[in-house]
Amino acid sequence: QVQLVESGGGLVQAGGSLRLSCAASGRTFSRNAMGWFRQAPGKEREFVAAISGNGVVIYYVDSVKGRFTISRDNAKNTMYLQMNSLKSEDTAVYYCAADLRDHGVPGRTVRTYDNWGQGTQVTVSS
Repeated sequence: QVQLVESGGGLVQAGGSLRLSCAASGRTFSRNAMGWFRQAPGKEREFVAAISGNGVVIYYVDSVKGRFTISRDNAKNTMYLQMNSLKSEDTAVYYCAADLRDHGVPGRTVRTYDNWGQGTQVTVSS
């Protein structure tokens, strides 16, 4: 059974940093695009960043460019999101997701992805 588990969330002051991890199990995802999304209270789930299976193609939402870095370690079947210079508006539950199509282009919409983690809370205090 495919499972994605996020970790690394928490409470941080504005300007601080956090590193999220998404550990995949049940199959290898080295050929699969993966992404990070977030959902704030009362808002729709929104795209944050995505990365191709080989790590070459990467996309970010404009609001996190220059602050967040997505990466992956296929040997560990794990994806990461390094978040620096955090702002209060980054507060949300962060979800990782995997696209089960082999060699797919990283998507920026929720419907692109087939598997989702349970989410990890990130709270940035101002």
